[in-house]
Amino acid sequence: MSVPVIGTTVFVYGLTVTRMNVLLGLGGSDESVKTLRRTIDRTREVGDELTIVVVEKPESKRSQDEMYRQAVDALEEADITDVEVEKLDGDPGSALVNYAEQGDYDQLVIGGGTLSPMGKIQLGPITEFVLLNAPTTVKLVR
Repeated sequence: MSVPVIGTTVFVYGLTVTRMNVLLGLGGSDESVKTLRRTIDRTREVGDELTIVVVEKPESKRSQDEMYRQAVDALEEADITDVEVEKLDGDPGSALVNYAEQGDYDQLVIGGGTLSPMGKIQLGPITEFVLLNAPTTVKLVR
């Protein structure tokens, strides 16, 4: 029986960490900003291959152009240069899943999920769609 291998194993600060080919999906929410920061931190520490796509969500706090600019600025600030940043048109969930299907990604990272008054996680329709339809492992940053 063969076991699938994801990424490349490296040693960071005495720990074994797996480098991955990561696709980061961003909208214009506060969760997207937090997800961007955390993913860039991991990329800087471990050396993941990173691709960032920014979807259009008209109801978000930030426009697609603002979020795109924020991603580029954050990468420059972290001195990470070989990252592709793209804008995607169309339905956000479908666009993200379709993009993920076109690449060889080990992980798809998205922000999302809020806590209900009872302390349970609530997922929005885009997050739920991506979790159910993505062709790879999905990491949800809350």
